[in-house]
Amino acid sequence: MSDETPMIPLPQPTDLSKPHWEGCREGKLRVQRCGECGHFIFIPRPTCTRCLSEDLEWVESTGRGVLYSHTTVHRPQRPEFQVPYVVAIVELEEGWHMLSNLVDVPPGKIAIGMPVEVTFREMTDEITLPFFRPAPPDR
Repeated sequence: MSDETPMIPLPQPTDLSKPHWEGCREGKLRVQRCGECGHFIFIPRPTCTRCLSEDLEWVESTGRGVLYSHTTVHRPQRPEFQVPYVVAIVELEEGWHMLSNLVDVPPGKIAIGMPVEVTFREMTDEITLPFFRPAPPDR
């Protein structure tokens, strides 16, 4: 963890979400996929949200997508959050959506549909968080 990284409230991994958080520590964005219908499930669930199958596997996402929606927070709910920060919904290449933060871009340069990619930031020895940043133009 860098000295510049603020200590924000961190997730508490469960047995169900452990593969996701282990992947983040390894620099991999993992998501569940249903073996019955192929649907991607995020946030982790014990059954498919489309067909209710329990046949779920963890797969690695490309981590690339587009900005689906966003908002800039100027008044945080907790003082640990440094403002402004951008809360984003990203539509990944595989078709699933993830709520995260958009980093490394000024709020005035953000546009719906802009290409983004996952980036990871180590918060503690146990927790590495996935964020999204603008993708390089050559993508």
